Amino acid sequence: MKKLIVTGADGQLGRAINMQYAGNTEYELINTDVGELDITDIDSVMKFVRGVQPYAIINCAAYTAVEACEKEEDLAFRINAIGARNLSIASGETGAKLMHVSTDYVFDGNGTRPYRETDPVGPQGAYGRTKLAGEDFVKEFSHRHFIVRTAWLYGDGKNFVKTMLRLSEDHDKVRVVRDQVGSPTSAAELARAIAYLLPTENYGLFHGTCEGDCSWAQFTEEIFRLAGKNTVVEGITSEEYGAAVKRPAYSILENYMLKMTTNFMFADWHDAIAQYLQEVK
Repeated sequence: MKKLIVTGADGQLGRAINMQYAGNTEYELINTDVGELDITDIDSVMKFVRGVQPYAIINCAAYTAVEACEKEEDLAFRINAIGARNLSIASGETGAKLMHVSTDYVFDGNGTRPYRETDPVGPQGAYGRTKLAGEDFVKEFSHRHFIVRTAWLYGDGKNFVKTMLRLSEDHDKVRVVRDQVGSPTSAAELARAIAYLLPTENYGLFHGTCEGDCSWAQFTEEIFRLAGKNTVVEGITSEEYGAAVKRPAYSILENYMLKMTTNFMFADWHDAIAQYLQEVK
């Protein structure tokens, strides 16, 4: 069986990867989280990867707390950039493929049309800067790599969808930002795309989000509609919300390279959230 090392296996995407490969007799998943493998330690990474001799490494590990990244940029850099670098060096030495997951935050968030893979980057905060540095290290050290940028991810774990559903239990109205737009993306759909790309030689940079777009307020309205909730959604501005760190106003990614080089299509975000809510009931 081909061995796949999954880092960040306890996160939303890591769990979705495990669901995607459940019952698959071609691959054996070697799940790791920080307790099993410290990706920021090059010696530990090299020893682990040499021991496993994997077919591929799927890097789902990341420091994604946007506010915390601003306060602890060195820590975010170690995880998001040095971690990716170490896995890239190890994959290069052992001949393993590397699947690395990145983010829409590498862009400036001021777009007027969906971002393509060839568009200039311009991260506006520590999270985006450290994730972009990780991308650069992957390109430098791993020749057999896939980088997949995603956005607005939800799956099995703490996420926006579950937060809104929890608030609906004891609130008649919730205030949700209406001036940030993106494509809500199911971790299950992203795992499906990863499993599609991994056996191929179609290396490089890809965008991977569900089709269609909406604001956070519109997303919440759809969640409540599907869940049969009567909670009212009041759309507010980002300024009114008053987050400590500015979020991208425009996070829509176009899966241009997937469309140009494959037949793979992500589900529409409406269909994906409907499927998710069916499964979490």
